[in-house]
Amino acid sequence: MSKARHVSETPATQMLKQNKVAYTEHTYDYVDHGGAGEAARQLGLDPHAVVKTLVMEDESAKPLIVVMHGDREVSTKNLARQAGLKKVEPCKPEVAQRHSGYQVGGTSPFGTRKKMPVWVEAEVLEYPVVYINGGRRGYLVGIDPQALVTVLGAKPVSVALE
Repeated sequence: MSKARHVSETPATQMLKQNKVAYTEHTYDYVDHGGAGEAARQLGLDPHAVVKTLVMEDESAKPLIVVMHGDREVSTKNLARQAGLKKVEPCKPEVAQRHSGYQVGGTSPFGTRKKMPVWVEAEVLEYPVVYINGGRRGYLVGIDPQALVTVLGAKPVSVALE
């Protein structure tokens, strides 16, 4: 088990509690640009079960969230097609931060400042537990991925680049 450090509540954990979603807490030493792979390495987790939260925008600059395996990239072309949009591209970090209310590297799909549509790589939903950012750098929560659907209305898509 990782060194358990108490982490004060974040908007993400508050939302999980309000929706009665059970979660486990996992802290690690945040490394700039280390991403989900670094978190998985430090915590001894399957990098495929550590998922990242990406803030992107459509052709009208409307924000949306994509939840993807930490060791995969998103095909924005496939995402646009499956989401019925003309174009999808990653937001600039400062724009993503404004939409989510979270620091880049500490973005959770739960408890975002702005309510955004959420898309989730379909395979993520097949895992019994996934580890997702809890709203702070160096902090993951282990949850049943179905919570993404029940709490956020996440829609499954198949957009992982092989």
